[in-house]
Amino acid sequence: MNLGFDVVELGPADAPEVGETAPDFTRPLVDDEYWEDVALSDLTDDGPVVLVFHTMDGDFPATYIWQEIRDRGWDAYDAEIVGCSISTPYEHSRFLEEWDLEAFRLFSDPANGVAEAYGIAHDLDGMTGIAEPRPAVFVLDGDRTIRASWVATEWPEFPPYGDLEDAIESL
Repeated sequence: MNLGFDVVELGPADAPEVGETAPDFTRPLVDDEYWEDVALSDLTDDGPVVLVFHTMDGDFPATYIWQEIRDRGWDAYDAEIVGCSISTPYEHSRFLEEWDLEAFRLFSDPANGVAEAYGIAHDLDGMTGIAEPRPAVFVLDGDRTIRASWVATEWPEFPPYGDLEDAIESL
């Protein structure tokens, strides 16, 4: 079958594991209207958080992942669903509005430091010095303890939504 693109093995990641504490960070958290610097720990202080790492806005895996999350109704869970990518706050704001994702917020991390802290940074082929997070999802409780996780091992690869939904429901 000709997919029209190559499937790429991403190699090993060094992501935090279930039971470990997720690294804290502070970055601009963007909605469709504005942004402000927010720490992940500020979000988890209010309850569970699902942290979704994705490719840059406009890339088809990011669009597909967020449309699937929206269509599956993840905004109805008793957890805040937030994303993180290298896209700027302006790009995030447009992305949220364009795809009707106003129920969600996205961390802007243009230098990819958060993905590096999570051990999921991926150098883009043919783009020297440019890296982005590989797709990954971390389900966190109010103490930032990782209760479930998934990290892509190839590109493109998409999360096991049903398994993650079970983990979110069990929080």
